[in-house]
Amino acid sequence: MRCRHFKELPMTETAVTPSQEVQAPVFQIQRVYLKEASLEQPNSPAILLDQQQPSVDIQLGVEATPVAEGVFEVCVTATVHTKIADKTVFLVECKQGGIFEIRNLPDDQMGPVMGIACPQIVYPYLRGNVADLITRAGFPPVHLAEINFQAMYEQQQAQQAAAVTQ
Repeated sequence: MRCRHFKELPMTETAVTPSQEVQAPVFQIQRVYLKEASLEQPNSPAILLDQQQPSVDIQLGVEATPVAEGVFEVCVTATVHTKIADKTVFLVECKQGGIFEIRNLPDDQMGPVMGIACPQIVYPYLRGNVADLITRAGFPPVHLAEINFQAMYEQQQAQQAAAVTQ
């Protein structure tokens, strides 16, 4: 049965070589996991009786490493160090990892994807694990603030560019 509304066009054969194929970009989360966690309370139990308000220092880091062809591990690390005067109340170090499949992206997009998009996916898990670990240690939870990974990435790129020009 033929449809009268469409004109049938002649078929032409065109060969597409693998180098001409444009492959769609791939971005998939393979797994998010807690890679490392440590808690130290070197001055317990005496420091626990001190009623002074502790100071809190929080450091964050992001690293990305290739695992296999098109597969990358992106880790976000948080170090939370609380002190009263010069004595440590507790020190928490947590590293949250994610495995991502990233293929067929232009090279100029790989840095932002691994420095912004991937950490944004991993970071909420890190926040939860840090708060949970501190709570399980018997302290009020420390809630890590939201992070603008785009600003962090751009700052890092600017610092690297400044280092190259010096």
